[in-house]
Amino acid sequence: MERTPMKIGIIGAGAIGGTLTRRLTALGHEVAVANSRDPETLTELAAETGARAVWAKDAAADAELVIVSIPQKAVRDLAPDILAARRSGAPVIETNNYYPQQRDGLIEEIERGTTESAWVAERLGAPVVKVFNTIWWKRLLENGVPAGAPGRIALPIAGDDAAAKRIVSALVDELGFDPVDAGTLAESWRQHPGTPVYGKDFDAEKTVAALAEASAERTAEWRA
Repeated sequence: MERTPMKIGIIGAGAIGGTLTRRLTALGHEVAVANSRDPETLTELAAETGARAVWAKDAAADAELVIVSIPQKAVRDLAPDILAARRSGAPVIETNNYYPQQRDGLIEEIERGTTESAWVAERLGAPVVKVFNTIWWKRLLENGVPAGAPGRIALPIAGDDAAAKRIVSALVDELGFDPVDAGTLAESWRQHPGTPVYGKDFDAEKTVAALAEASAERTAEWRA
């Protein structure tokens, strides 16, 4: 089914943010992309993809969908109103993972049991949809295939807004992956680092099973 191109703002141009910039522009979407620095640092990415390089404060302007893909610890540095200029009802995807030992340091609320996405949503002041956090960037770049293809990789999607999840699920499908409803944001721990689905390339059936097998208790490797 042919999709209507969307205006998409991407905050973060690292492995996942940069990959999504490449994939989404190739699909015909209008992308504005930002990192934590001057837009001139994204000149090459903009030239390669046709995306507009902007300041982070401008990435969400008039966007029909916003993607936040930055180190978890950097969420604290985002302006409180960074999403205010997006269109009414525009879904906000967050792809982040909390790596306390490897990168982010201690975030007390998460250590006490708040899900990573709920923590992000509180700081952004907006509901979020959790997706793209379980897949290696190179798989996201290269391994999208048409619906129905054998072994199509599935991506779990967690969130509280059913309408937003439908939009995000359609985008995941357009990118070449099977969307799997992973429940509410309170259940998004099922796709945290260290869980059975994290970093795997499971199909939809195996993804559903892996989500069901997950434990809310963080293993030692993924605690501060």
